[in-house]
Amino acid sequence: MDPTGNSVSSLEQALHAARALVLADLVAREVAEADVVSLVEDSVAQRRWWVEQWPEGVEYLAGLVAQDVQDALLERKGRWPLCPVCGSGDPHALDVEPELGPDPHWVCHKSGVKVAAVGGLGAVLGGTSS
Repeated sequence: MDPTGNSVSSLEQALHAARALVLADLVAREVAEADVVSLVEDSVAQRRWWVEQWPEGVEYLAGLVAQDVQDALLERKGRWPLCPVCGSGDPHALDVEPELGPDPHWVCHKSGVKVAAVGGLGAVLGGTSS
C-alpha cells in the first residue's frame, strides 16, 4: 500500500523493479555513488512518463533504464559495465539486448556471449570492480 492507502499500481511495481535491477548491477560493479544513483532516479522519472504514454511498454522498463544509465555514465564516467568475457583487446562495454524487449540481458557484442540478465551482474562477476 502507498501512503494514501491505495495498493501500488503495476506501473509503480515495474518502475521499482527496474530501479532495483539496475541498482544491483551498479552495486555489483562498485559504481553506485550518489551521483550515479541520481542517474537511475532521473531515468525512472523519464520512463514513468514514457510508459504512461505507451502502457504496453511496461515490460521493457528494466532494459530501457539500464540503457539510459549506461548512456549517462558514458558521458560522465566512461564505459559501463566493462566486458568480463574478452580478455584481450580494447576494453568495451556490454550491451543490453534486446534493445526494446522483455527479459533484457547484458551481452558482449564482440563475442556474442550473453553475460547476465539485467540485475544479475553480481552473481556472474562476483561484484569485483571494473
